[in-house]
Amino acid sequence: MSLLLSPYEHTYIHLKNKVVMPPMCMYKADTNGNMTDFHLTHYTARALGGVGLIIVEATAVEPRGRISDNDLGLWDDTHIEAHKKLVASCHAYGAKMAVQLAHAGRKSICKETTPVAPSAMAYSQTNGFKLPHALSLDEITQIKTQFVQAGLRAARAGYDMLELHAAHGYLLCEFLSPLTNTRDDAYGGSLENRCALTLEIAHLLIQTTGLPLCVRISADEWVEGGWDIAQSIYLASKLKELGVTFIHVSAGGNQEKQIMPPLTPLYQAGYAKTIRKEVDVATIAVGLITTAHEGEALLRDGGCDLVAYGRELLRNPNFVFFAAKEHGLRDLIEVSYLRAF
Repeated sequence: MSLLLSPYEHTYIHLKNKVVMPPMCMYKADTNGNMTDFHLTHYTARALGGVGLIIVEATAVEPRGRISDNDLGLWDDTHIEAHKKLVASCHAYGAKMAVQLAHAGRKSICKETTPVAPSAMAYSQTNGFKLPHALSLDEITQIKTQFVQAGLRAARAGYDMLELHAAHGYLLCEFLSPLTNTRDDAYGGSLENRCALTLEIAHLLIQTTGLPLCVRISADEWVEGGWDIAQSIYLASKLKELGVTFIHVSAGGNQEKQIMPPLTPLYQAGYAKTIRKEVDVATIAVGLITTAHEGEALLRDGGCDLVAYGRELLRNPNFVFFAAKEHGLRDLIEVSYLRAF
């Protein structure tokens, strides 16, 4: 029996297996945030390849919230139809679909816009990073509205779930960290205040869209005095109280000069296990997970509920079929491809 290839049953979402394609920016949108033929081919290939849950790459809730000028968007109703087509195409092969709603904050390198952040601190003095504008309270309210509107558009497009991006040094992650958030108002200072924006947006998305919500966090920013696993446990517990379905646990990305652990297989997976154990919330594990054996071990050990295969699914859209072959589950292989296995 394979735990990885067995269905995942939850009150709010049901998956044919526990293999997740996490969001990975492709930088293939046009300059207006529209999908191109690349996205339809890219994601449908992974759905055809048997992935249980596909989380579409970081999709901006406003133009200045893009990482680059070629990021996807859901800030306008004109974006909905292409997302709807993509969702339908992937649904046809049995994949469930989520989209990661994102705001790049100070890490935006879009040419024609000024980035925004909780505080006016640039991510880097090089590589095109600009000094961000520190958001006013009125502007924060507007961004909350933009997340909600993007979530409603995702619901109209037929997505099964939303993911809120609060990791990797983008806007919500910047609010969480005491190193990038030096505000002295209701969104800065204490841990409770720094978590407020992420919690408010999560609550609004759950209440307005009716879709299950996953929140991606960086469990540790790998800098002394910064965001860490203890604070992540607090945030995850509050997100659980709101009704969040999954915590998608990554790490790093908020500081240019972070001290990373060695890049070895499963190097981030322990964070997901800790949060799952301490908070009793479903987690998605990441961290150079490349084999079916590694995924099985994580699930068997109680380290997570779902397993994200990022780089591996870029290399091998048919990863699930190879895993099925290992376990003698040939009935899980697309019949047209059986002769290759």
